[in-house]
Amino acid sequence: MQISVTRDVFKLAQAFTISRGSRTEARVLTVRVSENGVTGWGECVPYARYGESLENVTDLINSVNAPVNRAGLYTLPAGAARNALDCALWDLEAKTTGKPVWELAGLPAPGPEITAYTLSLDTPEKMREQAAANAFRPLLKIKLGTDNDMPRLEAVRAGAPDATIIVDANEGWSAEIYADFAPHMQRLGVALVEQPLPAGDDDALIGMERPVPVCADESCHDRASLPALQGKYDVVNIKLDKTGGLTEALALRDAARTEGYRIMVGCMVGSSLAMAPATLVAQGAMVTDLDGPLLLAEDRDTPLRFDAAGVHPPSPALWG
Repeated sequence: MQISVTRDVFKLAQAFTISRGSRTEARVLTVRVSENGVTGWGECVPYARYGESLENVTDLINSVNAPVNRAGLYTLPAGAARNALDCALWDLEAKTTGKPVWELAGLPAPGPEITAYTLSLDTPEKMREQAAANAFRPLLKIKLGTDNDMPRLEAVRAGAPDATIIVDANEGWSAEIYADFAPHMQRLGVALVEQPLPAGDDDALIGMERPVPVCADESCHDRASLPALQGKYDVVNIKLDKTGGLTEALALRDAARTEGYRIMVGCMVGSSLAMAPATLVAQGAMVTDLDGPLLLAEDRDTPLRFDAAGVHPPSPALWG
């Protein structure tokens, strides 16, 4: 078995802005695991919010001694490095056995899922323009997280009066801002709000009214995160770059559902290769947010298919 890692850059169709900053390209790591002439691959997006960089994640991947299996990867922390390796090993097994990953994992055959489309944080006028241009989409996700977000939300609702809207504050609000904003989100038909408070300050959510379901994103990484979420959140956002791969993502989904949480499946800004394994986790989720490829100006050679039915599971030529 051989393991290799390379860097890839995908230009974005337009600048992507959240409360923590902007970017114009997606920088990812592609991991390939080869054995007996067969190669499986996976992608990860190192995320600075979690102390990750292209350099330190590459070093972590290169520290893994082959041969390795998915269970053995749990010596690595949950995060981008383990994600790319785990997904590459699933792809390798699928290619070696001739069976799709969903079958190997004991899952039902997957189908398409309606995915959110993300509108970047901008001025109210620009966000209304974004919303109007994408009003045909059934589900819009809007990036907020400032102390002056009401005009932005009002503008998006005006631009897309019929779309379902979810809000992502990216830890940008205080408890006071959230408490003031919550009834207005309900009034404007917001279906979900992600991570309104910083992960380290989210105890303030205990006992607060949640007229709109509140989703843990930065506060939820893997199954070990679940005990600290009680009384604060209604939904958990599962991202493979947080869980450390498909293996833990499926386990987290099952554990979260058992504890009464609803499921959102999200992504970092990456290519179709990064989204492909997540389409399996997204089956039956309350919210699917796998729009990374829709934000790119360029993608993998065999990209995921998006149409009116949503994001479709990958073809074997891409992954799994």
